[in-house]
Amino acid sequence: MGTPEFAVASLDALVRHNFNVVGVITGPDKPGGRGQKLIPSPVKKYALKKKMHLLQPDKLKDPQFLESLKSLKPDLQVVVAFRILPESVWTLPPHGTINLHASLLPRYRGAAPINWAIINGETETGLTTFFIQHEIDTGNILFQEKLTIGPDETAGELHDRLKITGADLVIRTVQNIIDGTIKETKQNLLARDIRELRPAPKISREDCLIGWNNGVDRVFNFIRGLSPLPGAWHEWIAGSDDKLFLKIYSSTKEYTIHGYEPGTLLTDKKHLLKVACKDGFIHIKDLQQAGKKRMGVEEYLRGVRNLDSFCVVLGF
Repeated sequence: MGTPEFAVASLDALVRHNFNVVGVITGPDKPGGRGQKLIPSPVKKYALKKKMHLLQPDKLKDPQFLESLKSLKPDLQVVVAFRILPESVWTLPPHGTINLHASLLPRYRGAAPINWAIINGETETGLTTFFIQHEIDTGNILFQEKLTIGPDETAGELHDRLKITGADLVIRTVQNIIDGTIKETKQNLLARDIRELRPAPKISREDCLIGWNNGVDRVFNFIRGLSPLPGAWHEWIAGSDDKLFLKIYSSTKEYTIHGYEPGTLLTDKKHLLKVACKDGFIHIKDLQQAGKKRMGVEEYLRGVRNLDSFCVVLGF
């Protein structure tokens, strides 16, 4: 059971290790792109390529879906980046339902653990397999794997490393369940040794607005923690209705004392585009203006018009 690219790696690993995958459950096709055509999930694309039995329920409590699921007679269900399951689904297999989560539980429970770990400046994260229970991401832990987060690593880069390691962890977990050697650890036993159980809630568009009043480190981590998706952004306004909307995907840091208001945009109109924070500047390296493609800062500065209205222009 899974939907995005992150889940494909685990499904592919199960197939390559010759486990008997009797069915694949993924979300319905969703409209997207300029024509709003229905687009299948990455998991569906993989399942169709491999000619696997596929179910795409609108509602997981739908009686027809439940009957179809029961007819597959699953021994074990593996969930990777899917929806919240009703009890009638996760209790169905005799060996239970396991979930792969991209954090070291009980830290970063929720929908966006990869993003929040980087936003919060963590230097270490990992993956957890656990048995699904009633409360979200609270089931008994089976296995965990730690990974170091690079100082400049983005959420997208970390995502790609985690999905590969996560697939290996799924295989290890499933094999141990089959062998009867699996051991469970209650999360509350681990929680006693953790000072702060940081959550990882779903991130909305409004959550991606950059707060330039923060320090350089905080803003830098915020940008890379949302790169490439959903993308950190800010909108500068000049006059009554002239606006400049930018998504920022990568940046570098400059620590210095200055007299600019946080959020002030500065440029030399050739190579440099930076924004003032309370203890320095964030240098924008990779960005996208509303209605334009994503590009590097020098390419952007060569083609942009009317930037003077929003920026302090630096002279050398």
